[in-house]
Amino acid sequence: MSDDTQQPIVVKRIKKGGAAGHGGAWKIAYADFVTAMMAFFLLMWLLGSTAQGDLEGIADYFQNPLKLSLQGGSGVGDSSSVVSGGGEDLTRSVGQVKRGDVEGRRTINLDAATGRHRLPPEVEDATAQERRVERARLIDLKGRIEAIIEADASLRQFRDQILMDITLEGLRIQLIDEHNRPMFLTGSAVLRPYTRDLLHAIGRALNEVPNRISLSGHTDSAPYAGGELSFSNWELSSNRANASRRELLAGGLDSGKVLRVVGLADTIHLNRENPLDPANRRISIIVMNKETEEALRSEGREVLVGGDAPLDPGSLAPAADGASAPLP
Repeated sequence: MSDDTQQPIVVKRIKKGGAAGHGGAWKIAYADFVTAMMAFFLLMWLLGSTAQGDLEGIADYFQNPLKLSLQGGSGVGDSSSVVSGGGEDLTRSVGQVKRGDVEGRRTINLDAATGRHRLPPEVEDATAQERRVERARLIDLKGRIEAIIEADASLRQFRDQILMDITLEGLRIQLIDEHNRPMFLTGSAVLRPYTRDLLHAIGRALNEVPNRISLSGHTDSAPYAGGELSFSNWELSSNRANASRRELLAGGLDSGKVLRVVGLADTIHLNRENPLDPANRRISIIVMNKETEEALRSEGREVLVGGDAPLDPGSLAPAADGASAPLP
């Protein structure tokens, strides 16, 4: 007889393990989905809270970013509010506004202290922004002209005779005489060859900005033998300014960009300590900002209204100083 107590005991061990399809990868996918949905709703909220003018400005920026960054426009910093955007909620329009909308809402207010016209705050903000954009454009033009002169070996030697600075009127470009290297033949408006080359290069560069220009001729204080009643520094400075205008046009400058050509004789010296300094003989080109151009035009309109006959706007302003000839 067999003894049941002697039968072997069999122990079955079951190993438990997770299925391969139930790992943590789904959590990553779900997190990506939630992030995408959050970005989508944020985009929809921004589109809904942005004014139509701002949307057009953003679209214009991506179509032509360089033009918008130089000239400005809706959605490129011309906001009338400190906080960018369409407003505090979808029913309000405080924030970015079009320049056309601002200009259309201009009202006439008088300052109690001065009695002058005062623009609304949003118009003043837009005007200040326009001035900053225009100043940046003129500074960029100054750098481009410097680069053009520096890149041309034939013009680089004359860079010391070119003075450029930003003034209240705009960008001032002055071509000055040196003792042994004058720009014109003595006592005449005939330009030397290197002066023509400089004016041609400058004329092409001026076409890259929309600003109008003013030319003035200056002389030193060396008088002519005939005195003021005959040919004098006034005629010489005017002739040299007009000769410079013709060379700018020959170099490619658009004729419509010249707004004023004048001669100032020896009334405005570059070196006030020495009236006979050759540097006082110069041609000054002003790339006028919008404010200066409007002031010049308004001055012309005021004279035309009060006068009996039409006047040349160029005759309304003083002439520029040019070069003079020594006594014979």
